[in-house]
Amino acid sequence: MAQGTETVAVSGTEPAGVKSARRAIELLETFAANDVWLSLSDLHARTGFPRSSLHGLLRTLHEAGWLESDSSTTKYKLGVRALICGTAYLDRDPIVPYATEALEQVREQTGFTAHYARRNGTEVVYLETRESRQSTHLVSRVGRTLPTHATALGKALLAELTHDEITALLPAPLPALTPNTVTDLGELHEQCAAIRERGFASEVEEGTPGVRCVAAVIPYRIPGTDAMSCSMQADQVSDADALRVGELLAETTAELGQRLRRAGIR
Repeated sequence: MAQGTETVAVSGTEPAGVKSARRAIELLETFAANDVWLSLSDLHARTGFPRSSLHGLLRTLHEAGWLESDSSTTKYKLGVRALICGTAYLDRDPIVPYATEALEQVREQTGFTAHYARRNGTEVVYLETRESRQSTHLVSRVGRTLPTHATALGKALLAELTHDEITALLPAPLPALTPNTVTDLGELHEQCAAIRERGFASEVEEGTPGVRCVAAVIPYRIPGTDAMSCSMQADQVSDADALRVGELLAETTAELGQRLRRAGIR
């Protein structure tokens, strides 16, 4: 082997350090996907990792503050380090202050809750929310995810992609979150075509029962990665109301996209 050349893993194997890092990441994502305390046995069942490896990973993550344990140190949940790193992501994103200002304007103009989100593969991740003054919602949605095909935010962002890109990205059939969720990929393609024509997306109780949403992409990247939405009580809003809010969002996001491009943010 030539001097200075790195050793390359062969036969489908990878260095132990890389494998441990991957397992640590998967463990953290497992905790993030579950809202209960998890034991070593729970984690073994969910991940398939050897118990011996789990012992070491849990101890290391616990000592580093990424996990918290119960009084008997037999069950774990995410620790405060996860929140610190998640907050740092938002603190360092130059778009967030602009998006927050736009969210507040939309909330004041409509009276509805406004969200800012980013597509991450087949999901949308909520990055900022401004609750309606009348909202009884007490749990922040920031950092939470929903499938793209079941949300107005996600559909607006899927419409930025080509037909073939959407087909390659999403599974078929699409999983249902509610009885109203679109599960047919062909129907979703038709919706995306309509979104491109109209300039904003909409859905009624597809992601959350009792809630309808409209959303529009923030056009500062190609294809768009970020969008804004308004969520409304489905039984208190007419189609005309939703149309008015959708058009307002399309105008607001277009103006926000211009501001971001003028500021050199990509």
